Amino acid sequence: MRFFSLHQLGLLTLGIFVSGFSVTSAFGQEVSTVHELQRIIEAQQKQLEMQQKQLDEQRQLMQELQSQVNTLAEDSKTTVQVPAQAEGARTTPPAPVEKVVTSGGGERVKLSISGHVNRAIQVRDDGERTDTYFVDNDNSESQVRFVGTAKANEDLTLGTEIEVSIAPNISGQVDQRNQETNNVFDERKVEITLESKRYGKLWLGKGYTASYTTSAVDLSRTTTISYSTIVDLAGSMLFRNSDDGTLTDVRIFNAFNSFDGLNRRNRLRYDLPKFGGFHLAATAVSDNRYDAALRWGGQGYGFKVAWAAAIADPNEDNADLQYDGSAAVLHEDTGLNLSVSFGMLDRDNQQDPQNYFAKIGWLRRFFSVGETAFSVDYTRSLNLPTERDDAYSISAAAVQQFDKFGAEVFAGYRLHSLDRDIEPDVEDISVVSVGTRVNF
Repeated sequence: MRFFSLHQLGLLTLGIFVSGFSVTSAFGQEVSTVHELQRIIEAQQKQLEMQQKQLDEQRQLMQELQSQVNTLAEDSKTTVQVPAQAEGARTTPPAPVEKVVTSGGGERVKLSISGHVNRAIQVRDDGERTDTYFVDNDNSESQVRFVGTAKANEDLTLGTEIEVSIAPNISGQVDQRNQETNNVFDERKVEITLESKRYGKLWLGKGYTASYTTSAVDLSRTTTISYSTIVDLAGSMLFRNSDDGTLTDVRIFNAFNSFDGLNRRNRLRYDLPKFGGFHLAATAVSDNRYDAALRWGGQGYGFKVAWAAAIADPNEDNADLQYDGSAAVLHEDTGLNLSVSFGMLDRDNQQDPQNYFAKIGWLRRFFSVGETAFSVDYTRSLNLPTERDDAYSISAAAVQQFDKFGAEVFAGYRLHSLDRDIEPDVEDISVVSVGTRVNF
C-alpha cells in the first residue's frame, strides 16, 4: 500500500478543487446559454403566432371580398370594380348591393332593357301657314323594350319581348288643327319565341309579321329621318285648297303608301333557319290575313348587299294580294350606297295603287366621333288617294353618328306634292326637321 505525504495530499486536494471549480463554472455557463436560447425561441414563437393570425384574418377578408364580387357579377351580370384603398387605410369589405333588375323566371333567365328617345323640331309649311312643331320622330318613335331569354338546352332558346312606344306629340299624328296630340303609349310587341338552330324560330303574340319592313331595306344610315315609309314624318298634315287656302280632308298618308307588308300584328310566325344568307318566313295573322317573305344579305368584293320581297293577303274589300320588295347596296370603301323600293296593292275593277322609292347616299367618317351620312331620295305614288291622283316627294337628309354615346343628330327637308285629276288642286307641303335620337 502506498501512502501519500502531506505535501502530496495537499497538492492532490488543490487539484481536485481547481478541477471542480472549472467543471462547475463551465456547467453554469452552459445552463445560462440554454436559458437565453429558450427565451429567444419563445419570443420568436409568439411573433410567428401573431403573424399567422394576421395572415388568417387577411385570407378570410379576401375570401369575403371574392364571394361578394362573384355574387354581384352573377346576379347583375355587370363588372364590379373594388375601389383601391388609400395607403395606410384599413381595408373593409363593401356593403352588399341589392339587385336592380330581377327576373321571376329564375337565375337561368337573362333580362335586358334597352330603347331610345327620338325627339325633333319641325317647321312645316302647307302653302298658307308656317308653324313650328315639337314632336317625337315617328320614323323611329321613342320606345323601351324588355327582352328575356333562357337556354332550354344546347339547341333551344326560349324568349320573350315586350316593346312599348312612349311618344308624346308623335310626328305622324299632329296636324294644322291639332299641334298637340295625346301621348302615344302603344304596345308594339308582346310576344314569346322559341328558337332552334336546326329547325328555325317560332313567334307567338303581337310583333313583326314576316312581310313587315320588306319594303324598307336600306344601308344609308339616314333612316332615322328618311326612308321609304315617308308618311311617318308628317303623315297627318292636311293638303290646302289652292284656290281659297282652306284645308281639304286629304292627308299626306292618303296620298303616299309604301305597302310595307302587314305591319305589327297579333300572329303566329315561323322562320326557317337561314341558309346561304337566305331567310324565309311566313305568318298567319288575325282577321284571316297571311303573308310570306324572303330575305337575303351578304358582303364581298368590297360591297355589302341586302334585299327582301314579300307577298301578303290583306283581306281587304275589292283587293286581292299585296306585293312589295326593296334592295340596297353599299360600296364599303367609298361609302356610296343605293336603296330602291316598290310596293303595290292588287285591286279589283280599278287601277292598282303603287309606290316607288329610290335613294342615293354617301357615308364618310369626317370626325372621330362617328360616321356622317348624307342622302337624297325620290318617291312616286300612283293612284292614291283615288285612281286619278299622282303624288311625288323629294328629300335631302344628313345624320351625324356619335358612336361612344349611342346617339345621332339628324336634319332633313322633305317636299310633298299631290297632283289631282279632280277638283280642287292642292298646295305642296314642305317639312324641315332637326333632332336627335339617343339609345340606351
